[in-house]
Amino acid sequence: MELLAPAGNLEKLYYAYEYGADAAYIGIKNFSLRAKADNFYEDEWEQIRTIKGNKKLFGALNIYFHNRDLKNLEENIDYFKMYPFDAFIISDLGIIPLLKKHFPDTPLHLSTQANCLNKESAKMYRDLGFTRIILGRETPLEEIKEMRDYLPDIELEAFVHGAMCIAYSGRCFLSRYMSDRSANQGDCAQSCRWQYRYLEEKQRPGEYMPVIEGDGFTTVLSSKDMCLIDYLDKFYDAGVDSLKIEGRMKSIYYTAVVTRAYRKMIDALEGKAVENLEEYKKEIYKVSHREFSTGFYFGKEEIEQSTTISYERHYAFLGSIGEPVSPGEHRLIVKNQIRKEDAIEYIGPDILYEKDSAFSIRDENGIEVDKADHGKFYTIKSAVPLKKGYILRKPTAAAQPVFEKAQQPVET
Repeated sequence: MELLAPAGNLEKLYYAYEYGADAAYIGIKNFSLRAKADNFYEDEWEQIRTIKGNKKLFGALNIYFHNRDLKNLEENIDYFKMYPFDAFIISDLGIIPLLKKHFPDTPLHLSTQANCLNKESAKMYRDLGFTRIILGRETPLEEIKEMRDYLPDIELEAFVHGAMCIAYSGRCFLSRYMSDRSANQGDCAQSCRWQYRYLEEKQRPGEYMPVIEGDGFTTVLSSKDMCLIDYLDKFYDAGVDSLKIEGRMKSIYYTAVVTRAYRKMIDALEGKAVENLEEYKKEIYKVSHREFSTGFYFGKEEIEQSTTISYERHYAFLGSIGEPVSPGEHRLIVKNQIRKEDAIEYIGPDILYEKDSAFSIRDENGIEVDKADHGKFYTIKSAVPLKKGYILRKPTAAAQPVFEKAQQPVET
C-alpha cells in the first residue's frame, strides 16, 4: 500500500518524504481546499523537483470552480506545467477537458469532496477517465471491499489519519455564515471547533442542550480525529491502494511523527523487521490531537459523538536540525524558544527519540547563548549524533506519561 502524506509548503514536503511517505499531495495557491496552508507559488517548482526525487507528487485542484476560477486556471496552465505532478486531485468535473488537453498523460484522482461512496459512482468516474477514487470519508470498510471486487482496475485511496469534519464530506456553510469564509472554496474558519456556551431550539424555549463542560464551554460541534493505525491490515484485505494522512496546515512535527508511525506499520505488514513498533505507534499520541476515533469505517456511532475536549498536547515542537557546519555541530532551525536548561529530545526517521540535556547553542557570531529564539541564526552541538532532518521537542509543563494505547480492533 502507498503511504500518502500532506505537504503545505516546501519544508513539510521534505519531511513527508524524509519520514517515510511514498507520495505527497500539495496545493497550488487559489486552487486548493486548504487556502490557508502556505501552498505553492512562484518558482518553488524548481526546488520541488529536487526534493521529490523518485517519489510521487499529487497536485490538489479540488476547489469547486466558479467561472472566474476557470478563467484563472486557464491563464495559469503554463505555470502548472512546471510542476512534476504524477496526478491531479479534482472534484469539479468541469475542469477535466482543460486538464486532458494540456496534461493528456497525467492521471486524474477523484477528490474525497466528490462524495464517491458506492461502486456504481466509482464505475462512472472510471469511465470518465479517473484512475483513482479518493473515497468519501463516510464509506464503511466493507463497502470499500465490495467496490474493489466490482472494479479491480481502479485505484482506491482512503483517509486513515487526521481531522474529521462535522459536516458530510466537508460540505458545510457554517464558516461562511459566521465568518464569511467559504469552506467549499478552501477558506474554512473551522467554526465547528469554536467553543459555545449553549444551544437552544426555537420550538423548545428554555430547554438547553447540556453542553457546558470544563471551564464553561464545550466543542459540541467538533468531530473527533481519525486514527486507524491499528487497522491497516483490514485496509490491505479490503484492497485499498493508498493510505492518506490529512493535515497540510499542520506542523512539520505532525507530518514527521505521523508519517513515520504509519510507515513502520506498513513495513511490518509487509513482513519487514521493525524494532520498537509499539513505541512508534504511541508517538502519535505525542502530537497535538483531539480524541481519536475510527471514523465511519466500522459504523457511524463513534464518529457521531462529538469530542468534549479541544487538543491534547504532551510535547512542544521546538525546531529541527539543518546542515552540518563543523564536526558535531549543525545549523539549528528554531520554531519555538529553546533554553539551555530544556530537557530536549531528538527524533529521526529511524530514531525513536534521543534525550539530551547537555547541548550547547551558539549564535551567528559563534558565541554560546542561554536561549535560542525563532527567526535568528543558531548552531547546536551535542554528544548525541545528529543528522539533518532530526526534529527537536520537549515535554510540556503539564505533560504526563502517555498511557493511551492504540485502540483494539472493532467487531465488524
